[in-house]
Amino acid sequence: MRLILMGPPGAGKGTQAKVIGTHYGIPAISTGDIFRANVSANTPLGAEAKSYMDAGRYVPDEVTNAMVHDRLALEDCAPGFLLDGYPRTTAQVAELDKMLADLGVSLDAVIALTVEQDELVKRLLQRAHVEGRADDTEDVIRTRQHVYAEETAPLIAIYSERGLVIQVDGMGDIDGVSHKIFDAIDDRNRH
Repeated sequence: MRLILMGPPGAGKGTQAKVIGTHYGIPAISTGDIFRANVSANTPLGAEAKSYMDAGRYVPDEVTNAMVHDRLALEDCAPGFLLDGYPRTTAQVAELDKMLADLGVSLDAVIALTVEQDELVKRLLQRAHVEGRADDTEDVIRTRQHVYAEETAPLIAIYSERGLVIQVDGMGDIDGVSHKIFDAIDDRNRH
């Protein structure tokens, strides 16, 4: 099973990625985890990424792409994987297509979690309060939601044209959303 998980900030991607990965016995791979692993192992790519992150700059696509490529080539990804946070741009979609072709595999589905805007804001404000994130104000959160919608809409369109997108309502408790995802994937695999 080779999956991509998409959804706006606050949709529960990180939580669902772990649940889905465990359910299907595949690694849940987030770009944040890949960055941290490369930086802590002091790999050449990690050192390069760290130089950008330390300067507060965006890690360039070529570094991110190389890290994702290296991660997908590892043995634990042979039976499948779930990508969370990648691809984020149309250029990364094209790069992922090349990686998958090199590995001789293809995507099974792109799960797009949908959650009402006001619920997302409520969740993120709650998380900000619990985790002490003073910079996560409602205006900042709404701006991030807008940026996500603008940047991700083209990716959803690309994968929709390929017949890969499964829209899943991300409203509800964790278990309920997980079961909606499993049902949608299982239903797709039956057809």
